[in-house]
Amino acid sequence: MNVFLTFDIEVWCGGWKDLDLNFPKSYKRYVFGDSDHGEFALPKTLEILQQHGLQAVFFVEPLFAARFGREYLFTIVEMIRSHDFEIQLHLHPEWIDEITPPVIENSNVKRQHLCYYTEEEQYALVHTGLDLLREAGVHAISAFRGGSFAVNKDTFLAIQKNGIFIDSSVNRSLSWSAADLGPLRECADHFCTLDIDVYPMTVFIDGFGKKRHAQIGACSFTEMRDALLSAFSRGYQSFVILSHNFEMLKPGSSEPDFIVVRRFQELCKFLQKNNDKFKVIGFNDTPREEKDYGNSCLPNINVKKTSTVLRLYEQTMRRLNVQ
Repeated sequence: MNVFLTFDIEVWCGGWKDLDLNFPKSYKRYVFGDSDHGEFALPKTLEILQQHGLQAVFFVEPLFAARFGREYLFTIVEMIRSHDFEIQLHLHPEWIDEITPPVIENSNVKRQHLCYYTEEEQYALVHTGLDLLREAGVHAISAFRGGSFAVNKDTFLAIQKNGIFIDSSVNRSLSWSAADLGPLRECADHFCTLDIDVYPMTVFIDGFGKKRHAQIGACSFTEMRDALLSAFSRGYQSFVILSHNFEMLKPGSSEPDFIVVRRFQELCKFLQKNNDKFKVIGFNDTPREEKDYGNSCLPNINVKKTSTVLRLYEQTMRRLNVQ
């Protein structure tokens, strides 16, 4: 089973007021995560992946650089490229009304999600994102992920017209994600639409029967392990895991969240040890698919409630700051 370890690389300023004042410290936290224990944002992510010999996909959000300067994007790109990891396009359109000159005509109102834009506007946004990444030296861009998984059919048309034919923006656990795709939205494995190969965010049934997407910061390691094994036993061909550059940090701080750090390390060890079952690859290594996998049955770990109970325990410890 192909496993895609994907990381959304983003920079936020904690709100939209006083951007110029807040950006420097936000950039330092989100990208580096400098603390007394080391740099636990992007540098630690790259280090752990390399220690375990695993491939990964970094969906980099570039629009912020059109507001603050291309050099900040170049730094991110060079950090990732120096470790020979794959870079793809991520897009949060909330930045559009902060950019001058305007990228689209109707850019004076902040619209959070791509699905709030027309096909023509989405085409322009994707085109702008591609230009920014290419300016930073990234040319082999084959895959796309919309911010907050908030995409629609027009998104697929927009990326196709920009020469991108792989998408990883569909999240079955979120009502707003690809809501207009109809039955296709229920596909749990790879599917094709509008000539786009879609690799949905993997969603599984947790120990209490609820849907949960496979995100490192939102699942215990044992939940992730059991979901991987369940998907493998059900004949899945692909499994998509999500994380972020800031996910190993405590909320609002540059201090490391060692519970999440351990989750990530354990997951990498597990994937490395079980490479006979799980092939960790990137989208640039994935050939165009001629068929859908057609699997709508979610991985299910409901029989192993202890995995989910462990996550709830870890969440309690995190809230109590006991690590």
